[in-house]
Order: sequence, then structure tokens, then C-alpha cells
Amino acid sequence: MYKFRVLLIDDEEELVSALVERLSYRDIDSEFALTGPEGIDKMRQSVFDVVVLDLKLPGMDGTEVLSRIKKEHPDIPVLMITGHGSVANGQEEIPAQAFDFLSKPINLEDLIKKMQEAIDSG
Repeated sequence: MYKFRVLLIDDEEELVSALVERLSYRDIDSEFALTGPEGIDKMRQSVFDVVVLDLKLPGMDGTEVLSRIKKEHPDIPVLMITGHGSVANGQEEIPAQAFDFLSKPINLEDLIKKMQEAIDSG
């Protein structure tokens, strides 16, 4: 049913490695990067259908990573995730280039649904 490739960019290694494993059980091919520059490099080396990007990253933050991804890969949808309630309650805006956002902790079924919606929107 799914059959797509996703790149997860988040500095929480335990979270993204668990997501990669759980997505593989649903036949969703995924990789992860722990930093913005690593994620950008992976985007240059492989083809992904969707990107899931943490808003708060050390060094190069999620908004800058989003901007660079969209510059090089304008057709690939990017979902933003955040562990900070300020986006969820409207105190902070999600960048316009992002397809949508999800709050942590991430519900796997919601994530899969949003990724599929993002891919289908293109």
C-alpha cells in the first residue's frame, strides 16, 4: 500500500532509529540523518519521496535545512516535526515551504498518513 522512501532528519537518534525500524515493518523504506548537513548530503545521494524534518536542530536549524532542501528539491514535500509546544499552540509559525507539521511524541499512524498525503499532493 505505501511503498515510498522517506528521509528523517532529527538529532534524537533513539527516536529516528526506532521510526526507521517501525516504518520498515510497514514496507516503508526510510533513512535518517542526525544533522541538517548530513540530511542535505543524503538528499544529494539518494531519491526520497518525502522528508520528515525536526524544527529544532543544533547548528543548522530546521528552517534553514528546509530552505536548502526546497532550493535543490522543490518538488519533494517536507513535513516538520517539533517537540516544542510553541508551534502546536500557534506561538510560532511553521515555515511556509513545509507541507505540514506534527508534534512529538509522534504517533506512527498519523505520521504515515501525513507522509502519504504529502506525497499525493504533488
